[in-house]
Amino acid sequence: MRMNRKGFTLVEIMIVVAIIGILAAIAIPNFLTSRKESQKNACIANMKQIEGAVEQAKLGGATSVSSTTLFGTAAYIKVAPKCPYNKTAYTTFDPVACPNVGTVTDHVLPN
Repeated sequence: MRMNRKGFTLVEIMIVVAIIGILAAIAIPNFLTSRKESQKNACIANMKQIEGAVEQAKLGGATSVSSTTLFGTAAYIKVAPKCPYNKTAYTTFDPVACPNVGTVTDHVLPN
């Protein structure tokens, strides 16, 4: 007698769920690592941009550098960059430092 079967068995569904779980276990840590790395690289790029603006301000004759000197429509950088780690503004300009230096240790300019 021939059995007319429709749908999936429990074992087939469990195998598919196990495969999806294994793929997620591999992909999620890689995603988190790449996210942290991209945030670090973006922060370093922001600090390099601020460092260039500080140098331009000094060449332009500024004796002290502040956020009002560097950021604004008529200043060296139109929009003040923020650290992508938690969107905090940069406050230390000479030398430039990440505002999250106590939280994340790898957001530093290379020598």
